[in-house]
Amino acid sequence: MTRSIIGENSFFEGKFYVKGELEIQGKCEALCIGVDHLIVGKTGKIKADIKASTITVEGIIIGNLKATVRIVLYPTAKVLGNISTPELIIQKGAIIEGKCTIISETEKSARDLILELYEGKEQK
Repeated sequence: MTRSIIGENSFFEGKFYVKGELEIQGKCEALCIGVDHLIVGKTGKIKADIKASTITVEGIIIGNLKATVRIVLYPTAKVLGNISTPELIIQKGAIIEGKCTIISETEKSARDLILELYEGKEQK
């Protein structure tokens, strides 16, 4: 797997797509970031919507996070935005403001699925 690193004193902006792993220790302002595995280090600051299989956060993110596998928020993580993932791990000390949706990839929204299950309707 390819690993790319954006260093602590670096800054970039625009759209960013990486096949493999991307570690950000610097600052990024983008429309969106698409990557297999994103690591936001303690000095990392991102203002962008993020789509990845796995997202690991120790720094600051302003934007929506969508992961197909998991999102891990360490004690130094600060997130302002909505989170969507099948697995969310939040360690004590992390700060989040936004809506969290925990659901595996389905055709239905979490809301519709829960309401159907509450009413006793079978899942299709």
